[in-house]
Amino acid sequence: MNKNRIPESAKQVEKRKVEHLKIQLTQGVEYKNKTTLFEDVFLFHNALPEIDRSEVDTSTVFLGKKLSAPYMVSAITGGAKLAATINRNNAKACQELGLAMGFGSMKAMIVEPSLTYSYQVRDVAPDILLVGNIGANDLIHFSPKVLKEMMKKVGIDILAVHLNPAQELVQKEGQASFKGVFELIRRYSQELPIYVKECGQGISFEVAKKLSEANIKAIDVGGAGGTSWIGIEYLRRGLKDGIFWDWGIPTALSIIETKKSTKLPIIATGGIRSGEDVVKALVLGANIGSAALPSLKTANLNHQASLEYLTQIVKEIGDVMFLVGAKNVKELPRVRYKLTGRLKELS
Repeated sequence: MNKNRIPESAKQVEKRKVEHLKIQLTQGVEYKNKTTLFEDVFLFHNALPEIDRSEVDTSTVFLGKKLSAPYMVSAITGGAKLAATINRNNAKACQELGLAMGFGSMKAMIVEPSLTYSYQVRDVAPDILLVGNIGANDLIHFSPKVLKEMMKKVGIDILAVHLNPAQELVQKEGQASFKGVFELIRRYSQELPIYVKECGQGISFEVAKKLSEANIKAIDVGGAGGTSWIGIEYLRRGLKDGIFWDWGIPTALSIIETKKSTKLPIIATGGIRSGEDVVKALVLGANIGSAALPSLKTANLNHQASLEYLTQIVKEIGDVMFLVGAKNVKELPRVRYKLTGRLKELS
């Protein structure tokens, strides 16, 4: 880790957050030629489920909190006025439905405390599993004490430490400095409740196995096939494309890779766009599914739009569970499935 790298100013961080939001809300930012490979996970229809749809229980317990369904609004945003509105709309909807929610990087409120308001949602969401966020290669700048204070100010339950080497490589002000990152994660995990997540390029077998050596609570695979943060960074530079836009491990494959190498709980993020995607992720070995972009767009409209979208996702999860004959979430790992196509070749 380069101890001489200079932390960004608050103005730089806030400016980037606004640019990220505007690009996601107005331009195409998803993978162009790579999918999640969930289409290669075939679920067998159960014509004799022997249950009523009303009996299906989508609830689960994740990281010590009960959720009405295995779903989280993934790392969204923070550090700007628009971000505050989006976070509050999503948080209120998650509170009403009993779902989890995560923030985008919280470096902004550390370097500029006046931006703390953009992450404050506990007044509208006192009970949800609330996840903080900080970059792995930013840990060198912020001690565990500083991060604990940050978590306390906002009422965070657990801190997601994100890995984004590909994004940092392409970002115009990025710093692809990741030497010593694992040791920082290992050390900080002794003092803070944390899990580790990727940001769209996926977790491999080897990385998941290495992360298991730390005292982390879970792994978010953050696979390829949904939002391309590399693509967002290309767009910020005025480019319409780039060789790394589609770089990464598809989400379905990343779940399989991670499941083979660790017993840690798994969060499936990356191109989750339906309840069927969530169920497929859990059948493959994930514990919950999550997504960011759809909730970013709906919450930008209003709280009601966010609530309606998340309500539909929860309904779809229950519907698919019924059609595969799973009465509850614990039964999903035993649901029959078959891998086909590219996913079968790679796994």
